[in-house]
Amino acid sequence: MAEVKTKSGKPYPLGSSFDGEGVNFAIFSANATKIEVCLFNESGSKELHRHELKDNTNNIWHVYIPGLKSGQVYGYRVYGPYKPMEGHRFNHHKLLLDPYAKKLVGKLIWDKAIFGYDADSPDLDLSFSELDSAPYVPKSVVVANSYNWGRDKSPDVAFENTIIYETHVRSYSKLHPKVPDSKKGTFLGMTNPAITKYLKWLGITSVELLPIHAFFGNRHKKGFITDNYWGYESFSFFAPEQSYLVNGEIDEFKDFVKTMHKNGLEVILDVVYNHTGEGNHLGPTISYRGIDNASYYTLKHDNKRHYYDSTGVGSSFNVQHPEVLKLVMDSLRYWVEEMHVDGFRFDLAVSLSRVNMVFDRLSGFMQAVKQDPVLSRVKLIAEPWDMDLGGYQVGAFLPGWAEWNDKYRDVARSFWKGDGSQVAPIASRIAGSSDVFNYNHRNLWSSVNFITVHDGFCLNDLVSYNQKHNIANGEENRDGSDNNISWNSGHEGETDNKTVLTNRMLRARALMSTLLFSFGTPMILAGDELLKTQFGNNNPYCQDNVISWFAWEAVNAEDREFAKFVRKLIKTRQKLNIFSRKKFFTGEVIKDDYKDIAWYNSRGIEFTEHDWYNSDKKSLSYLVYDGNKFIYLMLNANYVTLKWKLPDLGNMNWELIVDSSMKMKNVKKNLSGEKIDVPAWSVLLFEIRK
Repeated sequence: MAEVKTKSGKPYPLGSSFDGEGVNFAIFSANATKIEVCLFNESGSKELHRHELKDNTNNIWHVYIPGLKSGQVYGYRVYGPYKPMEGHRFNHHKLLLDPYAKKLVGKLIWDKAIFGYDADSPDLDLSFSELDSAPYVPKSVVVANSYNWGRDKSPDVAFENTIIYETHVRSYSKLHPKVPDSKKGTFLGMTNPAITKYLKWLGITSVELLPIHAFFGNRHKKGFITDNYWGYESFSFFAPEQSYLVNGEIDEFKDFVKTMHKNGLEVILDVVYNHTGEGNHLGPTISYRGIDNASYYTLKHDNKRHYYDSTGVGSSFNVQHPEVLKLVMDSLRYWVEEMHVDGFRFDLAVSLSRVNMVFDRLSGFMQAVKQDPVLSRVKLIAEPWDMDLGGYQVGAFLPGWAEWNDKYRDVARSFWKGDGSQVAPIASRIAGSSDVFNYNHRNLWSSVNFITVHDGFCLNDLVSYNQKHNIANGEENRDGSDNNISWNSGHEGETDNKTVLTNRMLRARALMSTLLFSFGTPMILAGDELLKTQFGNNNPYCQDNVISWFAWEAVNAEDREFAKFVRKLIKTRQKLNIFSRKKFFTGEVIKDDYKDIAWYNSRGIEFTEHDWYNSDKKSLSYLVYDGNKFIYLMLNANYVTLKWKLPDLGNMNWELIVDSSMKMKNVKKNLSGEKIDVPAWSVLLFEIRK
């Protein structure tokens, strides 16, 4: 490449920006002494030229290079002290990703050259590596935004009407028979009409994707012990995962979002800003560590060689630093404004909200999101815990946030497992967990109710296994939770025993019914509606195979019937509209001498103190009144049929609209005050319209 005369350029926007005549490069580093941008050929295999970023404005290094175009491949070499004991790990032999790169090219090859230290040295990370990492790392690509969104418009589903469907791009489409081979496991595979038609048929409103920020999976194929399959090790917060792209073009993600919106479905991203794939002090130098380790990561005060770790994976992203917080905020806005996503689920959100290592609901991160005119109007969902002291903060987030409610998960599992002393807890969880979320005028939808998610047993395995079976993960079954609150119904795993299979099906339908007839925001793990199994693996984070993939062609008649049942639950929830209430229940009379919610026992009278504290009691029911109609839900977690008296509301008939046991097909209407048989392990839903 001929020598090009560069210009000073501008410190904003960060990243690479094409203006039609050239490209501006801007990158933050507070402690670097010199930065070069390295230009590569289209494939990233050959370095063509280097240019120094000679101008520094408030720790933003910048340069403008005329003549460069969109599609230019590049990387950074950052010079500075390599003093791990002081928190600095600069190594100009390592080619670094631009933290603001919108697109990447090339693969991550797990070679010792990608480490800032000499992997063969007994001093490990205190040593210094002079190996060039450029042949082994992905490169950044200059992108010009020219996508035609047409009339794309967000479905903008109100939170109180939202039903979340958590899934994984590769798992969902990898084995779908209608998806062409070239598109399996990709964003374009998810746009296939067979998939969108199914999602619409099922009735969910919002598709939540496990992480799609570039994480460079399949490392085991290059000698790494396990595969980063779920994606919770992001290396870039702007560029999408390359393995999910057919032709490497980021417009494919936009096509996916546009298709989802066209079908009335929202797109929510699971985002991991609490740490990066660079890991702990022995991890690779791919981007942030080499750009400015002491700024991007939270270091231990007494030993800056090591990282403060509230995430359990080796380090914590330093969101307290203004430039790092800016990076996170810019990334979030980018995915809303440029990629049109409808919301985010924040992995280990407590880590993002720590100030001086202590959780603070008024942290810089929380306040920045709260006041942001773009982010404050999309869905914000917290995983309200992390791995350090004081990390469990369910219910502690600001109004406007929803939170994963693991209290709901544990109680629902315990109740339908048949455990005692669960009546009072399940009542609280079904009613929206007001004891956790009803403060500061928060709404009922703040509680994201779930029974299963990607992490842990899926629904089929929850009723089929007592213990985890994670041998395939290569960690001798040590990984994954031991507290599954599951019951195999009498036999571990696969069986032909009809009694066991009947019990499993009854409890699976009861669990799903409970979830969708509880108040709050329901979240369904994709595949549960088809009784997908993970063969007892409760932590398949590294399983890029049939343990994780959806075996669409293996779906049998029973699985399809279960999916139809789940669809009916969703449609019933949406039709009744009573589950869309925003405010928490008070238990007080609201109209016509009826309470907004009341709890009844099998004698047809409201719960007494004895009912609430009876440890042997395994059944309850609620009566909800909205001024127009009554909804009556009965739950029987006993192993026997119960005689049950319907509440006496005068000259009105109860209409049975859902029976999870499928044993009351001939029962349609019952007189108020009439006694009925409630099958074992069942949920019954009745309606009365005034």
